[in-house]
Amino acid sequence: MLSQSEAADFELICIIVDFGLGSKVIQTAKKCGMPGGTVLLGKGTIKNRLLEFLALSDVRKEIVLMVCDKERVHQSLEKLNEKFKFSKPNHGIAFTTSVGHIIGARSCKSDNIKEGRGAETIMYHAITVIVEKGNAEYVIDAAAEAGSKGGTIINARGSGIHETSKVFAMAIEPEKEIVLILSEKESTDAIIDSIRKKINIDEPGNGIIFIQDVNKTYGLYK
Repeated sequence: MLSQSEAADFELICIIVDFGLGSKVIQTAKKCGMPGGTVLLGKGTIKNRLLEFLALSDVRKEIVLMVCDKERVHQSLEKLNEKFKFSKPNHGIAFTTSVGHIIGARSCKSDNIKEGRGAETIMYHAITVIVEKGNAEYVIDAAAEAGSKGGTIINARGSGIHETSKVFAMAIEPEKEIVLILSEKESTDAIIDSIRKKINIDEPGNGIIFIQDVNKTYGLYK
C-alpha cells in the first residue's frame, strides 16, 4: 500500500462534456500519456426559461473519469483545454481531486511517483449526493436556493442491506441518482445545509453526501 506522501501525487480527473464527446476526450488524453478512462452517462441541469419552455432544460452529458500521476494529469488537462475549450462558456467542466490509493492500475507504477507535495489553496469543493431515483431534482433545487449554479445527475444502482424490495418474490435493488455539484469553498456549508433540510438526508435511507477538495478547475464561471 502506498504511503500518504506517495498517494498524494495521484489525481482523479473528472470532465463533464456534452453527449458524444467522452470518447474523444479519452483519445486526446491517451496521446498525452494517460492510461485511459471511464465514461458515465448523466444529464446536466440548466436554469433557462426559454429552454424550460421548450422542454430542453435537461441536457445529456458524459462524465469522463481518469486517474494518473499529478504531473501527467496536469499536462493532459492543458492539452484537453486547448482542444475542447473548457475556458469558454458551455464547453464543459474539468476538475481534479486527490486520490488516496490506487490498486489494479498497471500504468500507475511507483516510478511515476514523486515524494512530497506542498499545501495547495483549495477554492472549490466537489459535492456528491446519492439519493433515491426521483429525488435528484430536489437536491438541485435545494442547492440552487443556496447559490449553486447547477449540477450533473448520474443514474446508479444501490446495494444497501436495508434497501432491497421484492417484486414477485425477487429481490430488486432500487435505482439511485448521483448528483455532482461544484461549489466555491465559501458556499459549501450553505449548499449542504439546504440539501439536508430539503430531503431530510439525516434520516436513514434518505441519502448520502460527501465532499472532496478540488485541486484544479477549468470551465467554472461565477
